[in-house]
Amino acid sequence: MRLKGKTAIVTGGASGFGRGIVEKFAAEGATVLVADRNGDGAADVADAAGGIHTPMDVAKDADWRALTAQAMDAWGRIDILVNNAGITHLPMPMEEVTEEEFDRVLSVNAKSVYLSARHVVPMMKAAGSGAILNVASTAGVSPRPRLNWYNASKGWMITATKAMAVELAPSGVRVNAINPVAGDTPLLASFMGEDTPETRAKFLSTIPIGRFSTPEDMGNAACFLCSDEASMITGVGLEVDGGRCI
Repeated sequence: MRLKGKTAIVTGGASGFGRGIVEKFAAEGATVLVADRNGDGAADVADAAGGIHTPMDVAKDADWRALTAQAMDAWGRIDILVNNAGITHLPMPMEEVTEEEFDRVLSVNAKSVYLSARHVVPMMKAAGSGAILNVASTAGVSPRPRLNWYNASKGWMITATKAMAVELAPSGVRVNAINPVAGDTPLLASFMGEDTPETRAKFLSTIPIGRFSTPEDMGNAACFLCSDEASMITGVGLEVDGGRCI
């Protein structure tokens, strides 16, 4: 019960890594608000976790305003924020990624962190405490070819995490990131370009531990970084990658 009595917002919580984080947080005692573009999926996960839910587009300021108001109305405070929602473009030469795809990737992966700070950080600063976790990627540490602008968006997130951490530390707010390697989630096929036994084997050959990451792996790492056990840790990008970045 490391998160007993804590309140937490998890974006992209209806599936994949986000769902794993929601389930771990709930198991450790937190009350969770599950936010996702898939409103029905968010409702299902929240119901199972004993939490609340809302449909939202993390790239829209109005949705962040509404989400923050919902959390404050329900709880009166926000202890934990997990910026997990993310997307990628398909693997291709960097010059072939359309402007529309580029804007979409940066809006969801980067602008969403900025918008979350606009609305949630003031609540945490007023309380004098809080933990923010940004779900970045090994792609921001050791980029893969043909995912150039996705790589760049996650590198932005890692730098934003460090900048947020150093600014918010005097206010009692910690900010960390986790850098997962790809997992068997809805985004896997997009990372690989196609999901075949051959492409899976090629991808797995780059991970020394020899398996994809799981939602449970992300939930465990997120729980530690957002708990009081990590009270001296801020500005860290924790690689949860089976050795991929070595």
